[in-house]
Amino acid sequence: MNLRENAMAILNRQQPDFYGDLMNAIELVPDPVLMGDLPPQDGLEHPDSWGTVYIFKPGSPGPHPHVNDSNAVIKDIEKWEEQLKVPDLDHLDFSMAKKVAESVDRKEKFVGFMFAGGLFERSHHLMGMENALINYMDYPDEMAALLRVIADYKIKYIRMMAKEVRPDIIFYHDDWGSKQNLFLPPRIWRAIIKPLQKEIADVIHECGMIYMHHADCICQPIVTDMVEIGVDIWQGAIAQNDIVEIQRVTEGKLAMVGGIDGPKVDIENITEEQIRAEVRRAVDTYCPGGRFFPSIPNGICFREWNNSIVMDELEKYGRQFAVEHPIG
Repeated sequence: MNLRENAMAILNRQQPDFYGDLMNAIELVPDPVLMGDLPPQDGLEHPDSWGTVYIFKPGSPGPHPHVNDSNAVIKDIEKWEEQLKVPDLDHLDFSMAKKVAESVDRKEKFVGFMFAGGLFERSHHLMGMENALINYMDYPDEMAALLRVIADYKIKYIRMMAKEVRPDIIFYHDDWGSKQNLFLPPRIWRAIIKPLQKEIADVIHECGMIYMHHADCICQPIVTDMVEIGVDIWQGAIAQNDIVEIQRVTEGKLAMVGGIDGPKVDIENITEEQIRAEVRRAVDTYCPGGRFFPSIPNGICFREWNNSIVMDELEKYGRQFAVEHPIG
């Protein structure tokens, strides 16, 4: 089997040649919005197209929002309509994305479009995390109205992507929690975010694409909601979730990518056997539940040696497990 065929076998509960990271089977094409918003890696403040200030420090894995009371786009949630300017989407250049997509043999791999900054992330990037959490609790109507506008922007962009690039998968990013819990109480998330996320999922499916949601955090309290929304694949399932229980309560309807505890093995003074044991633990524990792609939820270990051991063990043990545990 090639990478795409093997991935489809896992998704369809058929016998794969190996168990491994689904991301290996996906060729991500450049997102013109993300590329246009990417700040230089100089440690200085730079606004993105929404006006959110970012800093990209030299040597860091990526840029981070640097929002405070003085530079926040939305300083008063009751006046958000006066303060928010939605970026223009009508003059984007999709030529690079098209070129990359056209170079992919879709019989071998999927074409994926990384869709960063989901509803929750964009909301706290506009006003800061602390203010966003307070506003979700104290001003739910205003936050719902703000997210309606953000969702409309995203829906428009998804339709444009589908027309211009024809991805197989929308790799939608929105971290809804930390390694301890959800950021919002489930009732608030369900009231404000879930209905709009359902609309987004419906558009992704209407355009003939797979909806893969990245959230490398706790999502366990809302996993049945994720199924109801229409999330096809949850990428980023961290081991702090009870993944076996999630497989049970979702009845296998939510495919998952993750399970290897990256921070546990991405440390100094760890042995090769300890790293390999964590990879084997994830494969042994979660793959029997089906529709599971073992991987490091955030993608890689940042320490090169540690990462090489993880990848080597996953390659070897993922194949061994498939052979020793055939699907009847």
